[in-house]
Amino acid sequence: MSVLDIVIWPDARLTQVCKPVDIITPEIVQLMADMFDTMYDAPGRGLAAPQVGRSERIFVFDAGWKEGTPTPIACVNPQIIALSDERLTGEEGCLSIPGVPMDVDRAASVTLRWTDLEGTQERSFSGAEAVIVQHEYDHLDGIVIYDRVEKDTTQ
Repeated sequence: MSVLDIVIWPDARLTQVCKPVDIITPEIVQLMADMFDTMYDAPGRGLAAPQVGRSERIFVFDAGWKEGTPTPIACVNPQIIALSDERLTGEEGCLSIPGVPMDVDRAASVTLRWTDLEGTQERSFSGAEAVIVQHEYDHLDGIVIYDRVEKDTTQ
């Protein structure tokens, strides 16, 4: 496993919509492992493929590792299937926009469907996990936190 270089804004790769993954190959498994290594080294709570220069619909996250309760999740071809009406606004940072935290409005909970090494998964996330999921999902659609602050948008 290795630590990858993180793409820094305003690199155009951060504005591109990522392509679905057709099959989880050994290369994709290695990419996800490297993304976890990169995220932990940064140190962050989430990392999307475009942040390491890849255009696949993949992100990894671990909301609890900094508090000593690792909960690593790797998402291939994630789909947001529900967002709560309840909103929360909080400070978000981004590994690709270092040192520039911003207040971002997000749904308080999200239901996500994705594929991992075990197959298709579906789960609801709330609080910090919901924010991380939405943040990383945005990256797969070429959206960064600047886009969420500059205009009033909802997913």
